[in-house]
Amino acid sequence: MKIRDRKEFETKPDPLTCSPDTTVLTATQAMAEKNFGSIVVVDDDRRVLGMMTERDIFRRVIARRLDPETTRVAEVMTTDVRMAQADDDLVDWLRVMSNERFRRLPVIDENGRLVTIMSQGDFVSYTWPDLINQAKTLTRAWMGPRGLPLLLIGLGGYTALILLVALLFLTLGR
Repeated sequence: MKIRDRKEFETKPDPLTCSPDTTVLTATQAMAEKNFGSIVVVDDDRRVLGMMTERDIFRRVIARRLDPETTRVAEVMTTDVRMAQADDDLVDWLRVMSNERFRRLPVIDENGRLVTIMSQGDFVSYTWPDLINQAKTLTRAWMGPRGLPLLLIGLGGYTALILLVALLFLTLGR
């Protein structure tokens, strides 16, 4: 599935943005007003320069005792922001986000301009039902005549546990 195929892609509110010269206080107030966990730092053409997250504020402003009224977002933002395009594969990005431990993914157009922000939660809401259905299908394929998984015999502990969880979902889904 492509990122653009998610319902959330079209229905998300416009990303919260600011310029690099915005003060941390002003940016944080905007984040608090909108209940956003991050703000995207963009240039005049809406190209992503960085992001400032709640974690950046905590570690790079509060922990360093910087003054949020005089500190500019450019001084504390994350600059090595990973960005996707709408036609990228959703599951590939979910894997990258999980492995690299970030939750917000700016999506840019072919000119590098910000389109939206997708979160790890947007992707997980798609993958969980899909994974549960795959587990049910796999479990059904390995059921014996008495309803016991044939592969449990001789399997390692983790593999048997995964199959048992799949069985639980199968049973609850009946």
